[in-house]
Amino acid sequence: MSNQRKQIHLAAHFPGVNNTTVWSDPASKSQIDFDSFVHLAETAERGLFDFFFLAEGLRLREHRGRIHDLDVVGRPDTLTVLGALAGVTTHLGLAGTINTTFNEPYELARHFASLDHLSDGRAAWNMVTSSDAFTGENFRRGGYLDKADRYVRAGELIDGARKFWDSWDPDALQIDRVRGVFAPDNAIGDVTHSGFQFDIRGRFTIPRSPQGHPVLLQAGDSDEGREFGAARADAIFTIHGSLEDGRKFYTDVKGRLAKYRRSHDDLKVLPAATFVLGDSAADAAERADHIRHQQVGPQTAIAFLEQVWGRDLSAYDPDGPLPDVEPAEDSTITRGRVRHAKDPREIADQWRARAEAEKLSIRELIIAVTTRQQFVGTATQVAEEIDRYVQADACDGFILVPHLTPAGLDEFVEKVVPELQNRGSFRTEYSGTTLRSHLGLRHPHQQTEGVRAS
Repeated sequence: MSNQRKQIHLAAHFPGVNNTTVWSDPASKSQIDFDSFVHLAETAERGLFDFFFLAEGLRLREHRGRIHDLDVVGRPDTLTVLGALAGVTTHLGLAGTINTTFNEPYELARHFASLDHLSDGRAAWNMVTSSDAFTGENFRRGGYLDKADRYVRAGELIDGARKFWDSWDPDALQIDRVRGVFAPDNAIGDVTHSGFQFDIRGRFTIPRSPQGHPVLLQAGDSDEGREFGAARADAIFTIHGSLEDGRKFYTDVKGRLAKYRRSHDDLKVLPAATFVLGDSAADAAERADHIRHQQVGPQTAIAFLEQVWGRDLSAYDPDGPLPDVEPAEDSTITRGRVRHAKDPREIADQWRARAEAEKLSIRELIIAVTTRQQFVGTATQVAEEIDRYVQADACDGFILVPHLTPAGLDEFVEKVVPELQNRGSFRTEYSGTTLRSHLGLRHPHQQTEGVRAS
């Protein structure tokens, strides 16, 4: 096939932190043992994926006053895991979710520059915001940040980090043993930043890393989040699953790039997606239905409903109809990660209408409303559908979320990747060594404006 086909980008999400993974399945292994992380990373690299992606929660979620262990809880520190994986992989990008609200520009710039050096240019940072006072109680400043200020702080933090990354000249390291000059002073710039959130004056301790800046990922679907992504991110992790919705989102965020003097290829759109393979379409559909019922068991279905209704619904039958009571006016029934930020009465009305029209029980409804983009079929069918989305500009690729830890990606790499390669839409070998090269991203500017003191 022609090499002019748009190339698909794939990433592997280590499942967990939510009910995507079926941790109760006997085939699911540890979320903590390093061997689990190694298995998924090595599988992704064998499949020539762009990067390995770790999510992170800063506080254990609580539901009705108890730790919500229907989701996976507890996991080693993201940057520690990624640093260790740098030693057992050679090409795979290493992406970690690190919060922009409860960290400082210098420390995050240092962490990611270090990871980029140790991995020879494979680091990526998924920038997430938080205005959650409950989460903030784990930190010195607590829940100090208003929701309206979350992207203000995130933007300043990224700008500050970039100034640190750019403060060393590209050729600063002279390592002249005769003259005793490791790096001349004039090759290491002062970093200054004065803004609403930060007042920085100092120097960075780490030379410029192989990528210049780590790849920056962002997840956020609000208008503010889309604008933030268009201005600062290299890739957007989105929830838009259908072809039509994907194309609308893709056109929207790509259309925002020009105002920031960025080109169409400077930002990749990568929705999350799950997959289920079978020997036939019917076999795959049966397996997918079984997995969804594992992911949304009776307890999980009621817990999801309680997040909207804001009240104890444990007396209701998950295989029965939706409650006839109205949602509570003010609810803190779930703390740490609330899934439904919209008006609960509006959501309840929508859910009731859908349940009545489709004759769905509580559990069947929750399965329907929580199903993300899912590719179900034979390996050939799944490859065709993934390729269709990318060629139609509904996205640039997918971040795949297997339902089992850590072997859930094995079958995809064995069966689907060769199909994508046969279509001419996926690489047969890595052509570069850095994550930027895998994603086809330009090297960042050699120097951020305003790095050096005037």
